[in-house]
Amino acid sequence: MAERPLRLGMAGGGPGAFIGPVHRMAARLDDRFAVVAGALSRSIGKSREQGARWGIAADRLYASAEEMIAAEAARDDGIEAIAITTPNASHAAITIAALRAGIAVICDKPMTATLAEAEAVAAVVAQTGVPFALTHAYTGYAMVREARARIAAGAIGPVRKVVAEYPQGWLSEPIEGTNAQAGWRTDPALAGAGGAIGDIGVHALQMAEYVSGLRVTELCAALSRVVPGRRLDDDCNVLLRFGRGVPGVLMASQISAGERNGIRVRVYGERGGFEWAQEVPDRLILRDADNSLRILHDGAPGLSDAARAATRLPPGHPEGLIEAFATLYRDFADAIGGVPGILDGRLPGITDGLRAMRFIELAVRSSETRRWLSFDGETL
Repeated sequence: MAERPLRLGMAGGGPGAFIGPVHRMAARLDDRFAVVAGALSRSIGKSREQGARWGIAADRLYASAEEMIAAEAARDDGIEAIAITTPNASHAAITIAALRAGIAVICDKPMTATLAEAEAVAAVVAQTGVPFALTHAYTGYAMVREARARIAAGAIGPVRKVVAEYPQGWLSEPIEGTNAQAGWRTDPALAGAGGAIGDIGVHALQMAEYVSGLRVTELCAALSRVVPGRRLDDDCNVLLRFGRGVPGVLMASQISAGERNGIRVRVYGERGGFEWAQEVPDRLILRDADNSLRILHDGAPGLSDAARAATRLPPGHPEGLIEAFATLYRDFADAIGGVPGILDGRLPGITDGLRAMRFIELAVRSSETRRWLSFDGETL
């Protein structure tokens, strides 16, 4: 008999939302979750409107995530997990309430609005032992996992340099007053201390560490507010130093006019380098030291177990963001089911969340002081 889908509640994802509907589609793709409850908007009317479209029973649509958690925890058929897709400032309270109710949490990044909140969440995760995952979705792509596996196996020798880029152009103009997504992402009360560094810079950091297998130990950041009147950074340039003294560079920008969603990571070793770009996600470029170049495609023979497990279609049938998200949800279902070694391994978890929040805080402080900082916060 097939395993039944886990019951999932959603916080956020109401009319006009971007990432909430992506979570819903991804959660359902492999039949590992069924969305049965929701607090989809701060407006109960909008929550009911969206819930009706999604087939959620009217009595399981709530005015707030906290109300949903309390009501569902009291039901025999209550939710077993919650997806948090709300603005950053609400993540900590919802996460802590869910964990204390014994409900597993999968949260959109960044984990919280502040490092102090992240540390509070980490304490509750440690206290309760309830699974917590973070949706750094790009780690769900098959060829990202292939690069990670090959680098770990020594395919390019010891890593010598890491470059992570994430250029976007959608905030090149001051659209905060007319675009809801831009409005909350540039508002310190909702987004936290980081603008672009918190919205997309943490993706670049996590990808750099995930693929290379190294951890950042030091950084020197220059954060800019390019668009006049903007309250948070919209362009970021960060020098990195990883373990073993490996140098790195991170660029995150939302005012690079003409760019779409250009996250790219390059890792160079003694014998070659790997390059992966999200806008052509089914390809992994391998550059050998003899200047030859190979392009590896997802679904092809000879790929690692990690890549094959994240692939659903034959070669020549590209899989995209929904499928990458769905791979994380499949991993999350396995973690809830007790499969060991998933969280903070192939699936981002509490450690990744803490590192991202520390990265934001350090990048802001480094930019203000124009100094190198170690990852423990000390000035170098």
